[in-house]
Amino acid sequence: MAAEPETAQIRRRGLMLVLSSPSGAGKSTIARNLLERDKAFELSVSVTTRPRRGSEIDGAHYHFRTTREFEMLRDNDQLLEWAEVHGNFYATPREPAERAMAEGRDMLFDIDWQGAVQLREKMQGDIVSIFILPPSMRELKERLRRRAEDQDSVIAARLENARAEIEHWREYDYVVVNDDLDRAFVSVQAIVAAERLRRDRRPGLFEFVSGLLDEKL
Repeated sequence: MAAEPETAQIRRRGLMLVLSSPSGAGKSTIARNLLERDKAFELSVSVTTRPRRGSEIDGAHYHFRTTREFEMLRDNDQLLEWAEVHGNFYATPREPAERAMAEGRDMLFDIDWQGAVQLREKMQGDIVSIFILPPSMRELKERLRRRAEDQDSVIAARLENARAEIEHWREYDYVVVNDDLDRAFVSVQAIVAAERLRRDRRPGLFEFVSGLLDEKL
């Protein structure tokens, strides 16, 4: 859902859309649909210390860095959020996000609640956070089973993790229940459209309103 034509000329600051959910609730599908249908969005490319796989392109899939390079970025406050996963570091670089915000471009972050907390601490005014909930734990379990990717023990562990993640729903600006993917996606689009029209995200309104008031009839 792009900006409406009559508002397209009013300069605005970009937004950072954070999508979080337990595994299987539909976050990644909604994020993919948003990137495909809304060209104002770009996906944040993370920094990582894990080895690059043969099919991966540096700068497109990840920014691959050594542990020492990662530590320098972290210690110089060049990362908005970071975490260690299975012995490797992952993070959101600060400079691309701040440049996108200043240029009126929107960034999408498919991250968990811990990453969302760190982002909020660094970029409070730019964050719009949405938590995606499943309609029931039973449905979540069925979705995980339909993937046919994990053993029962792994699914059980994912469901326990889901309960812990869902406890953080109050920390988000919006909550969308994904009982129907199309409806959930429309809800996310509506949130984005409204947030793009916020007065404090549209510095170009000052010039626009001045021009209105100075207009000779």
